Amino acid sequence: MELRWLEDFIALCETLNFSRAAEIRNITQPAFSRRIRALETWVGASLVERTTHSVSLTPSGEHFLSHARAICFSLTQAKREAAELAKTANASLNIAATHALSFTFIPEWLRRQNEDIALGPLNLVSDSMQACESRMLKGETDFLIAHARPDGPDASNTPDGLQPSLFQSCVIGHDRLMAVISPSLAASAHATKTPVPYLAYSTESGLGRIIAASDQNGEITPQGTANFTSHLAATLHSMVRNGAGFAWLPESLIARDLETGQLQPFEISESFQPFVAGTNTGTNPAPSIPLEIRITRPRHRRSALAERLWAHVTGHKETRSPQ
Repeated sequence: MELRWLEDFIALCETLNFSRAAEIRNITQPAFSRRIRALETWVGASLVERTTHSVSLTPSGEHFLSHARAICFSLTQAKREAAELAKTANASLNIAATHALSFTFIPEWLRRQNEDIALGPLNLVSDSMQACESRMLKGETDFLIAHARPDGPDASNTPDGLQPSLFQSCVIGHDRLMAVISPSLAASAHATKTPVPYLAYSTESGLGRIIAASDQNGEITPQGTANFTSHLAATLHSMVRNGAGFAWLPESLIARDLETGQLQPFEISESFQPFVAGTNTGTNPAPSIPLEIRITRPRHRRSALAERLWAHVTGHKETRSPQ
């Protein structure tokens, strides 16, 4: 068995598409397919169901995925730790963060941490939640900072794609998602009694996962079919301001727009019936979705600087995101 087979399998699980996974792995699709079949032969079980239009994991594949991720992470981590032993004590700190927080919460949060413990050289990578999780699994970053549901997927509330046995998290702030719309579009929709287009997050987005979970749990009204999707909250923010529809956006990103009246909470009324489950009369403000801002790290020991930051973060009370 070759390590690259496991990496191929993980890429296929993340994309559920042989062509896209082969492109990510930088090999031809036929060669990629042969390596997946070789892994299945080694395992002794079919890991994926292949149809003309879709790919899905078999029960064996679902079970094997967590082990494959753990093996790849452990090996990458061991390699990284060995390399770090040869580095100086002034190694740079690597942090991955989702786009929305990179523009709002993180600059001020990093400033405060730097004042307290002098972080030194720092490399901040801003990306989608899926990409940030991938960096963590590959051992390319010390910390991940992202939004999370307060209840979380498990007791330790690590992100969905990171196993609690390998990673741990700590709350460093709070935020909330609000359904918002431009005043001009709201007035027009009420006057014409036409539904407002729904601008949604794509599957790469952590905020999209949170909204989907809230929708599934009945905490918000069903959102209907999206008219547009993006993994960037900034893109949805710009489109909402331009009157393209309504979207769920972090309050930390839109606080100024709410103060100046450029955006307003999205209100569900009879004119928006396509987005309302059951019978609705009158006008009801859309609920907000509470969020935690969490910093996540591998359970393995990191550099001295990373350990110092973690000790500082876990030794202080939670902080709230700027309003």
